[in-house]
Amino acid sequence: MHKIDKILIGTHNEGKFKEISDLLPLNVKKLSPKDLDIDSPKEDGKTFIENSELKANFFCNKSKLVTLSDDSGIEIECLNNQPGIFSARWAKEFGGFDNAMTEILKKIKQFEHNRKARFISSLTIQWPDGKKISEVGIIKGNISSKKGKNGFGYDPIFIPDGYSETFAEMDYKKKLLIDHRAVAYKKLFEKIKIYF
Repeated sequence: MHKIDKILIGTHNEGKFKEISDLLPLNVKKLSPKDLDIDSPKEDGKTFIENSELKANFFCNKSKLVTLSDDSGIEIECLNNQPGIFSARWAKEFGGFDNAMTEILKKIKQFEHNRKARFISSLTIQWPDGKKISEVGIIKGNISSKKGKNGFGYDPIFIPDGYSETFAEMDYKKKLLIDHRAVAYKKLFEKIKIYF
């Protein structure tokens, strides 16, 4: 059994890269696709798991390194669980996450009674021999008006159940322990800790 001493975190999103790096053991060297001059693959999966597996496979094959990839997004109940797997694409379409959040808040105005939402993260680790393991983390909450300067993506409009602050108002370390990526990582780490 080969111990993992170096891992490629398969994302070009700096916020995700930092979170995943900080979840992984300290003694592991973390690389990003930018370090190896690798572009992103086309994400044409139908689910978060399909997309995280597609990314892990792409980056692993290109780098020949153990790779950990994430696909994540927000599902809003009153919008038929949109944007879901298209969360990043909505941001691109509307010219950034800030504009996308403004659009979401406009769209849900008519559904004041239901602001339920959930963040989902699928994490996939893949080895160069093709072995892979995936886990999904979900955190439920509600959509809020934009609040807070921490975090990234849709963090300023999401308040997790049991809390009064948005992810963007929370201290980074607090969010790192409870968010959807942390939930997925805890499940995954139970299966891969023997490799560290």
